[in-house]
Amino acid sequence: MLDIINPLYVLSGFLVGFLVGQTGVGGGSLMTPLLVLLFGVAPGTAVGTDLLYAALTKTAGTLVHGFNRTVNWRVVVRLASGSIPTTVLTLLVISWTGLGRHGGGVIATILGVMLLLNAAALVFRNQFLAFAGPWLEGIAPRRAAVLTVALGGALGVLVTLSSVGAGALGVTVLLLLYPRWPMAVIVGSDIAHAVPLTLIAGLGHWWLGSVNATVLLSLLCGSIPGIVLSSYTATRVPDVVMRGMLATVLAVVGAQLVF
Repeated sequence: MLDIINPLYVLSGFLVGFLVGQTGVGGGSLMTPLLVLLFGVAPGTAVGTDLLYAALTKTAGTLVHGFNRTVNWRVVVRLASGSIPTTVLTLLVISWTGLGRHGGGVIATILGVMLLLNAAALVFRNQFLAFAGPWLEGIAPRRAAVLTVALGGALGVLVTLSSVGAGALGVTVLLLLYPRWPMAVIVGSDIAHAVPLTLIAGLGHWWLGSVNATVLLSLLCGSIPGIVLSSYTATRVPDVVMRGMLATVLAVVGAQLVF
């Protein structure tokens, strides 16, 4: 067992896990480009491996949020009813077109664009909410439900292709649709929805042969202790500073992948 554990992957998993434990964002957005740019993992394999990594690590987050009653399961079901069908369809398209094996450049470009969008969502979230919020403030519950399903559908495609998008983008849109909800419920519901989404997408990539089990095991050996340790850390970086740092990293990495 020990001879297949790569210390560099363990360290990367630990650092990303610690960051996620501190901020709640950055896992998928950082792990996939880290695998591609630093370790030279093929983009398709990096996406598939990160999806299962995210599913397993976010399961723990869902358990905590569920215990604290900060998950709205009705919204989770709405999101999943949109994301699961589009996830399956996207996996079928990847299988039919051979994108996972031969479309590394396309996947890298999609990943880069998604990172840039996530960076923008982190930096300009408050401005975007201030601009679009009044237009959606009086939205009818039925229309909000329909838009939630549509959001899930969009995330199903984007996350299956790039492994990123469910965090910053998902939370931003949920804040628009449910502005009166506590932030903890928004985040908890988003994390809970990410579990079935990334699990199904990750298993699909496993079926397509684009998951590296050895890398996955090494990452989990680091990320689980990282998340646990971060929950006991007393000193926390202010949210605005951390979001700015994350956005800068995502923008730089995304630009490298796109250009």
